[in-house]
Amino acid sequence: MIVTTPAEFLAAYSPERFPLQAAATARAAFLVAPHGFSLAAESATDNRYMAMHENADSLRALAEHAALAAELRSCLPTIVFPGDPSTPDAVFPNNVFASAPGRLIIGAMRHPVRRREATRPDIRGFFRDLLNCEIVDLSTEPVVAELTGSLVIDRARGIGFCGLSERCDMAGARAMHAAFGLKLTFCFQLAPGEYHTNVVLAQLASRAVIIAPDGFADAAVVEAIAQIYAPRVLRLDAAQKAAFAGNAIALSPDSVWMSARAAASLRPQQCAALADWGFSLRSVDLGEIEKAGGSLRCCVGEIY
Repeated sequence: MIVTTPAEFLAAYSPERFPLQAAATARAAFLVAPHGFSLAAESATDNRYMAMHENADSLRALAEHAALAAELRSCLPTIVFPGDPSTPDAVFPNNVFASAPGRLIIGAMRHPVRRREATRPDIRGFFRDLLNCEIVDLSTEPVVAELTGSLVIDRARGIGFCGLSERCDMAGARAMHAAFGLKLTFCFQLAPGEYHTNVVLAQLASRAVIIAPDGFADAAVVEAIAQIYAPRVLRLDAAQKAAFAGNAIALSPDSVWMSARAAASLRPQQCAALADWGFSLRSVDLGEIEKAGGSLRCCVGEIY
C-alpha cells in the first residue's frame, strides 16, 4: 500500500497490522572508498549541503573513511570496495545500491555522474555470485529513485518513508516500494532545497526516529511520523540538521552512528534521550567527506 497524506498514513497504520517481524538492523555493511575524492559539480546543482567553495583533501578523506570502516567493524562485518576518481560521489553508495533479504536493488540516479556507479560489476557480482542475491535493477527504468537516500525504511515493520524531490519521483517511489517488498510506503514532499530524506529523518532500529521538522514541506507529515514512534522522537533544529545529525543510522539494536560534527551538535538532553531508549552514541570524524554533501549514514550500504 502506498499513501500520500498524513491522514491516509495514520488510517493505514496500526501496531497489529504492522508488527515487528523482520530484522530491524543490517547483518553487515559495505562502503566505497573515496579514492580520488573530489566534489561533483553535477550533484551540487541540487545538494545545498555541498561545500563547493572549499578545497577537497583526498588524503584526509581516505584517512577518515579508513577510520570509519575500522570503527564499524567493531559493530558488524564491514566490507570496503575501491573507489574511482571518475565517480566522486561513490563514497555514498547507499543511494545507488541497497539490499533486502535475497535481493540487491540498484537505484535510478538523477545525475549522469552517479549513473556510472550503477554499472560497476564488482558490487553486482559480490551480491549475485557470493550472496546469491537476485538483482532488481531500477537503473534501466524511466524513474528517479535514489534508494535509501530518498527512502528511509522501518525494516522490522516493512514501512517506508519516501521524500519526493528532484532525487525521487512518484514512479520511483512505487518502484522502490515493490523492489524492497514493503507493506506500506508513505510518500510526501520534502521542503524546498532538501534533496534526500535521510538528511532529515533517521529511523533507529524500528523503535525511534530522529527528525528535522523544517526538512518537510508539510508539518502534518512530521507529526504523523512522530505519532507512530512517540515518545521516542528526537527533534532537530535547523543547525543540527545542517550538521548532519539527521544523517544517522542504527547498525545494531543498541547503537546509533553519526559523524563527530553531528554528535557534537546534540544537546545533553538529546544524548540522554538516546541513552534512555537503549542506544549508545557512536561517532567518527568525517569533516572532509561531509564537504561532498553527505555524512555517515550516506557512506553505509546495508546488507540484509
